[in-house]
Amino acid sequence: MILELVEQCSQGLVERRTLVEAIVLAAVAGEHVLVIGPPGTAKSEAARRVARGLGGRYFEYLLGKFSEPSELFGPVDLRKLKEGVLETATQGMLPEAEIAFLDEVFAGSTAILNSLLTLLNERVFRRGGTRLNCPLRVCIGASNALPEDESLAAFADRFLVRCFVEPVSDSLLESLLAGGRQAPAIQPCSLTDLDEVARRAKTVDLTPVVPLLANALRRLRREGLGLSDRRSVRVQNLIAAAAALAGRDQACPADLWPLVLAVPTASEQQMARQALHEVLAESDNPSLYRLAEEVSAGQKVRARRLIEAGQKLLAEHPDPLRVEGLLRDIDGHFAPDQLPPELTELRAQLKVRLP
Repeated sequence: MILELVEQCSQGLVERRTLVEAIVLAAVAGEHVLVIGPPGTAKSEAARRVARGLGGRYFEYLLGKFSEPSELFGPVDLRKLKEGVLETATQGMLPEAEIAFLDEVFAGSTAILNSLLTLLNERVFRRGGTRLNCPLRVCIGASNALPEDESLAAFADRFLVRCFVEPVSDSLLESLLAGGRQAPAIQPCSLTDLDEVARRAKTVDLTPVVPLLANALRRLRREGLGLSDRRSVRVQNLIAAAAALAGRDQACPADLWPLVLAVPTASEQQMARQALHEVLAESDNPSLYRLAEEVSAGQKVRARRLIEAGQKLLAEHPDPLRVEGLLRDIDGHFAPDQLPPELTELRAQLKVRLP
């Protein structure tokens, strides 16, 4: 179900499949995503597609310095106010959303951000006489850049997953232009499917990887990349979600790759990949293989991606140029004596298709 959802939501979104996968991972883990990138890089489109695919109640808003709390949380209930009771009418607003996208998330006023702190962290909305338990699974916040204001640090820390996007590469501009004119057919699933995976994630046994995770966190500290205590603890939710999405009841070294997503900045994430190279080498995930490969640069998950691409190519009666391109990709990442058996077989099948 999850893999099919990712495929549908990624259709036509060039170089954004990893963002779709990150949102799905966070939704299963019950965590939030912060997407940093220039305007016009499909941040909101990826969020909307995942929201449609998951089928939950969706709330979206573009924050500005003049935004009022009522625009996100709902207006004061005037009927109750006449009775001397301050309550908020939350119907159709953020407190009742299951999936939310907040653009320019750091532009909100202090009043908005303070209310969001509690809502995001505790899933509770409080205002006057209103106290509402919120059904929010995941909130995606977007911004053109990370905030420099230290007063926003606590708020930014509520977004455990950090994704950084750039404009589409020059070599894929044709795909961008073609995909931009296609309206993807997304068949929404039920939030109960997501909740079932989330329930399995909560029961995943992390005992086997706790020592590995602790050592990885120590290594990051030695490199000057230490996570806050909150992030160090909550990253376990991402690891458990990765294991559940891989169909495992017990986490293993292949599930540690989400640790990199919790590192706050793009440059620090790159440093973390290098520092944790040995830990990340075992990374693998059948449902989120593009994200796992990008995060870890691990050979196991890279082989999975190449096999998947090769099988699709063989089923399409492909152009020889595409076959040559995939063969170059395989040979560029694997020495002949390091090819996994499945990839060796696939390579031989692809060679046969060449003139």
